[in-house]
Amino acid sequence: MSIIIKNLNKIYPNGNHALKDVNLEIPAGMFGLLGPNGAGKSTTIKSIVGILSSHNGEIYIDGKTLWEAKKECQKKMAYIPDNPDLYEYMTGISYINFIADIYEVPTDVRTERIEKIADAFEIKEALGDLISSYSHGMKQKVALISAFVHQPRLLVLDEPFVGLDPKASAVLKQEMRALCAQGSAIFFSTHVLEVAEKLCDKVAMIDHGHIVVSGSVEELTREASLEEVFLEQLELAKAQVESHA
Repeated sequence: MSIIIKNLNKIYPNGNHALKDVNLEIPAGMFGLLGPNGAGKSTTIKSIVGILSSHNGEIYIDGKTLWEAKKECQKKMAYIPDNPDLYEYMTGISYINFIADIYEVPTDVRTERIEKIADAFEIKEALGDLISSYSHGMKQKVALISAFVHQPRLLVLDEPFVGLDPKASAVLKQEMRALCAQGSAIFFSTHVLEVAEKLCDKVAMIDHGHIVVSGSVEELTREASLEEVFLEQLELAKAQVESHA
């Protein structure tokens, strides 16, 4: 699995240039997108999964152009936003099965996967309850189970660790590593630089819609921590913006 983004731009109706010539290559493994609030992280993610269309540029998923083969590309994906919007009139298990039906996961396969992950997340006993009765963290766990149940080739997550307790975060990291071991790609945004440094193979930093630096974690942290690199790049980006003002 690989994703290639070429010269991606996005301009909102208010004239805000949210993305400016974004270029990224996302191979199999874990890729973290870092940046301050409003930098363009969520816009990049929504473009990759096909929610937002770009004004120009291309997104290739396993060699297929997203705009020309959208359904084929989306069959390989799972996407979880920072605030999952689930069908609250359904029970947790009925929602997960609904997603599994869409991706045509065989009954015996899904049952084993659901039990395993639900047990790990300690939510198995509550899956028969209505989603409307769940806390934010429980909803997030159901969304994650529904994503992992069909073992996507591309998993896209927007701030996946927000709202999860420490044990659930550890389970999520374990499931992410297992998915990558099967050759999948995981692309996620995070504000937690320590998580990105320990978990990711590659990262990119975005600010004001520009990718300011991109590379392997090993290369970027050779002489400094990821936090130090991040802060340094933000200062350089700020100086460039001020020089062109």
